[in-house]
Amino acid sequence: MSTLDLKAYEIFKSKLGEKEAEIVIEYFESKTESKFQEKKEVLATKGDLHELRDATKDDIALVRQEALTTKVDLIKWMVGLWLAQMAAIVGLYLTR
Repeated sequence: MSTLDLKAYEIFKSKLGEKEAEIVIEYFESKTESKFQEKKEVLATKGDLHELRDATKDDIALVRQEALTTKVDLIKWMVGLWLAQMAAIVGLYLTR
């Protein structure tokens, strides 16, 4: 028990009696413990944050790889279409 618990116990003991004060203090401690357990489930620990950071790094690496692949494919299509357009212009120019 902390000093605050002891002070509260003494106050309740003088008003209610020893057994009743003990029951009240135990009730408050159990309520506090249950609230702590509820909050503990939702809190992020350092381990959780490290796992999230590592997963984010992996996701960023995948996105960069996909962007690079997409960029290369786009350049291939642009060059191919540019060559086809130039061939069409040259073909039209020579048919005159």
